[in-house]
Amino acid sequence: MGTASGSVTSAATAIVSGTALGVFGLGFGTLLAALVIVAVLSSGVAELSPTLVLVVGLVTTQGIGCFLTAVVYARYRHRIGALLARVVGQRSWLPTQQFAIPARIPSLRDLLLVVVAYVGVFGLVGAVGYAISAAGVEGATNNSVALGLENPVLLLWLIPGSILLIGPGEELLFRGVVQGRFRKRFGPVVAISLASVVFASVHYFALSGAASARFVTIGLLLVPAVTFGVVYELSENIVVPALVHGLYNATLFGFLYLSTLVS
Repeated sequence: MGTASGSVTSAATAIVSGTALGVFGLGFGTLLAALVIVAVLSSGVAELSPTLVLVVGLVTTQGIGCFLTAVVYARYRHRIGALLARVVGQRSWLPTQQFAIPARIPSLRDLLLVVVAYVGVFGLVGAVGYAISAAGVEGATNNSVALGLENPVLLLWLIPGSILLIGPGEELLFRGVVQGRFRKRFGPVVAISLASVVFASVHYFALSGAASARFVTIGLLLVPAVTFGVVYELSENIVVPALVHGLYNATLFGFLYLSTLVS
């Protein structure tokens, strides 16, 4: 009975802590973005503009919030667990081992995975998107996309931003930390599934439209999320999903920018 109870507690702790880490990383970055924008406006250094909001948001949310949360967790997780163990005693759900996020210069195999995943994710998203459209179901609009279509120059900012900040930052957090946390408790298959759900779900507030439309888009976001998770497990190198994610987003923003030129 005690073993079963401990197992349930351990599983619940893994799910709650993994989800909380993902939410905290983005939430911390978003709060930091708001504080920076207020400080800039109060000092009179710059005026409020879509470009200011976008650049500050990218740097603070993905560049600082996601990155810093991932690095601090990986570096200090076991130390915090040891301190808590002194207070509450040794518990099965307390982290005691070091947490590593594997990263290295991509090998030829890694680069092949990047190419295959990059091409594959567009095919999968296209197929699922077509099925959703054929069913007459409408998805929600991403707020960044809507802002970019109104101010096309922002889409040009988002292309390098995707490769340099969005891909690395979000993959460090959601694949490196969240998926890694789930993997230690549930194994790779369940870890990919859970981390993908967390990743897609936190985009709810980045979408506009009815709740039903947002959930449709979240469902579509599961496709690239699972793809990123699979290539991370296959490569055991966080650089690989970071490249796939960054290139995928950059390509989408590039096509959106081109669409504004011909519309």
